[in-house]
Amino acid sequence: MRTFAWAWILWITLAATTTVSAPVPVGTIEGSVVDAQGKPVAGASVVMQTSDGQHPHATHTGATGHFQFTHFATGQYDLCAYFKGEYSDWAKRVPLRSQKPTEITLRLNHR
Repeated sequence: MRTFAWAWILWITLAATTTVSAPVPVGTIEGSVVDAQGKPVAGASVVMQTSDGQHPHATHTGATGHFQFTHFATGQYDLCAYFKGEYSDWAKRVPLRSQKPTEITLRLNHR
């Protein structure tokens, strides 16, 4: 009987101290970087950060000018691209949802 009591106390203690957190919804932002004439830009850098300017992440476009940020918490993000002295304008408050990827095109401007 004492073993059962100790097992019961252990179970209650573990149940009380174990927290279960709900999974954070995640999603994908993907798109293309194009030059001023609308042609895809391979090797461009793309920066994504939360709309409050926190948690910056970067990636590069592939041969077709495509980029992708996957498994990020849903919310709003700002994105910008650059390549050899040319920059895109910041795309502000781009929504990232969990249902389907958000698609965006970033156009480089001469600066």
